[in-house]
Amino acid sequence: AKPLTRFTVVALDNQRVLRVEADHAYGNLVHPLKDVHAGTLAWRWRVDQTAAGADLRRKSGDDAALKVCAFFDLPLAQVPFVERQLLRIASSRAGENLPTATLCYVWDDHLPQGTLLHNAYTHRVRYIVSHGTPQRWSEEKHDLAADFQRAFGDDTRDVPLLTAVAIGADTDNTGSHSIGHVDALRLLQNRP
Repeated sequence: AKPLTRFTVVALDNQRVLRVEADHAYGNLVHPLKDVHAGTLAWRWRVDQTAAGADLRRKSGDDAALKVCAFFDLPLAQVPFVERQLLRIASSRAGENLPTATLCYVWDDHLPQGTLLHNAYTHRVRYIVSHGTPQRWSEEKHDLAADFQRAFGDDTRDVPLLTAVAIGADTDNTGSHSIGHVDALRLLQNRP
């Protein structure tokens, strides 16, 4: 079995923060949501050790030292036919319903800030590249509705409700080791 990413609460810079460590591993810490509209997702993060060899454009390099993801409840009927069938098979194998649309903000210091990519394994996951200076805290704030439209606008004009927010890291494809930290993750509701 593949090792799991480790999530621990540690003291760093006199604050309690979430340490995310992946060593040839994969994993997400998922916080389920119910009937929540896409608002502004904000957090701060830092990477102390990047995933060596990561290249989000290739399956062999599809790793990230840190990612913050939003899972959207896109109706299955709006997922393109072939992807819908692949999603049904994957959900059956996983023994659970998988998200129909996942948007991940991924720490990657090789690609330009704001780069939008499809996951190398599935088009149901889209990445937006973000990063800061290694070993320094970086503040992030993203409009989920605007970013969803940018990433999935070809599938739908409507922004579906959120089903979860997740923090993750993976180094299973590159066989590398990464360490990052996340703090103050919050979902702010936009005012009409």
